[in-house]
Amino acid sequence: MKLLTKAILIFLFMNASNVWSQAPANRVINQFPEGTVLHGNIAYANDTLKKHLLDIYLPPNAQGNLPVVIWVHGGAWMLNDKYADMSYMKKTISAILANGFALASIDYRHSTQAVFPAQLQDCTQALEFLYQNAGKYGLNKDRFALMGFSAGGHLASLLALSQNNNVTTFVAPGAKKSFKIKAVVDFYGPADLVGMVRKGDENNPKDPISLLLGASPIARPDLAKIASPVTYVDKNDPPFIIINGEKDESVPYIQSQLLGSWLTLAGVRNEVIVVKDAPHYGEMFDVDAIKTKVIDFLNKEVKR
Repeated sequence: MKLLTKAILIFLFMNASNVWSQAPANRVINQFPEGTVLHGNIAYANDTLKKHLLDIYLPPNAQGNLPVVIWVHGGAWMLNDKYADMSYMKKTISAILANGFALASIDYRHSTQAVFPAQLQDCTQALEFLYQNAGKYGLNKDRFALMGFSAGGHLASLLALSQNNNVTTFVAPGAKKSFKIKAVVDFYGPADLVGMVRKGDENNPKDPISLLLGASPIARPDLAKIASPVTYVDKNDPPFIIINGEKDESVPYIQSQLLGSWLTLAGVRNEVIVVKDAPHYGEMFDVDAIKTKVIDFLNKEVKR
């Protein structure tokens, strides 16, 4: 009897431990179309860091071999998680799945945990995981697009533009980079970090860019250049659609125009859209006109 009781206690303890160790439930799945298939909280870096998780959302009744939109959240490189930016982009998310794309949302370490290029290394590892495990989740490993918001737009642009450059520090030690990016949707991402410095913040150690780099971009323009998407523009880069708000006070729309100009000079297909009266983020970016532009771009550039 004592042995049986002990066995029951061990069973209950082990199962309770499993429940306690489970990651929190997905808090945005109810924003997706009914029937969406979720593969949640997948560890992509072969470790137990909570910031090294991703979610994969598949369209209802998906048959496999799906092109993939990889969602890179914003938050000044030091806030938010893989659910961020979804609450105000519901129409666009539904359209992505309705057009036969899978959506993968990735987390990455905050700048308060590790300075750059840790964030880009994490994004690279996440995409490499998706590439290596594409068959398991019904994905087409040769049809990846990036969609980033604010700090996530910066990381998405930087990842795509630097893929033609051998920047070894952008890949985590011991990791691989086999994937290719076919297209980028950049929502109000910083393009030139020195150009982002505001008067009065030149030596502010709490400034988001200083926290990202581990130093002021004015004191260390070399680091700012390495971390700036415009540094890596060349003729072999993937096409871009770049969207910003006319009244964005966090990332002025001139940053998007600057990136577009560099891409144009290099002969890379791109379109810059400045949304009238729009702030840094919000539902003004999820209106039908913008949604249609984004979906048409993804269908044209990723599926062909």
